[in-house]
Amino acid sequence: MQVSTKAIVLSSLKYGDTSLIVKMFTESDGLKSYLLKGVLASKRGKLKSAYFLPLMQLDIVASHKNKGTLERILEAKVSAPYKSLHTDIVKNSVVLFLAEMLGNSIQEQEKDRGLYNYLEYSLLWLDEHELNPNFHLVFLLNLTKYLGFYPDTYFQNASYFDLQEGNFVQTPTINPIIRGESLMHFKSILGINFDALQTIKINKTQRRELLKMVILYFQLHLHGFRKPKSLEVLNAVFE
Repeated sequence: MQVSTKAIVLSSLKYGDTSLIVKMFTESDGLKSYLLKGVLASKRGKLKSAYFLPLMQLDIVASHKNKGTLERILEAKVSAPYKSLHTDIVKNSVVLFLAEMLGNSIQEQEKDRGLYNYLEYSLLWLDEHELNPNFHLVFLLNLTKYLGFYPDTYFQNASYFDLQEGNFVQTPTINPIIRGESLMHFKSILGINFDALQTIKINKTQRRELLKMVILYFQLHLHGFRKPKSLEVLNAVFE
């Protein structure tokens, strides 16, 4: 079946000497993987390897067999040319980290228009604004709304947050918890949008600790989730 759809690149893996295997989140069909034969060797073809950088937004025409095998892309063009995401070194580090987090988090091979719209909006916002070092924290917590485990904010005045249960508790449990200063910063991020990023007051040490808790939260709620390899690079650029 031939499909025309928007798509966001999550990852590209070199296959052989001239080909790529590209994982993308599509507006029409959710998560899809494609084999791009010879794309690294072709200079005049309809597909260019530069289109498949992490988190690029594309319009594609694809052949979907929907049999769990690698699909084919027939045509592709950039739908939203970025001004800074792949040229600003710090922003690009954030992009690589978020792409890896998304690749580890999005597991459903089905249409999810709400999630697609959130990713599209977030990436355009990041491209058009000066980078705030807390962007990725807000992005990831808001992402959990679409993945099905956004924190339960009832009883938010409690002294602990239970990462396994996803709710606030008054007494610590045997589960991993957020407490103290980290809990205060965790609460400050809940429920805000990107336009309110400047209201978050967190230093680099606190940010690193909170991000560690957020990644653990993903690990506890997503089967097979892997800690991102790009985390060390992200922490280094915010030093």
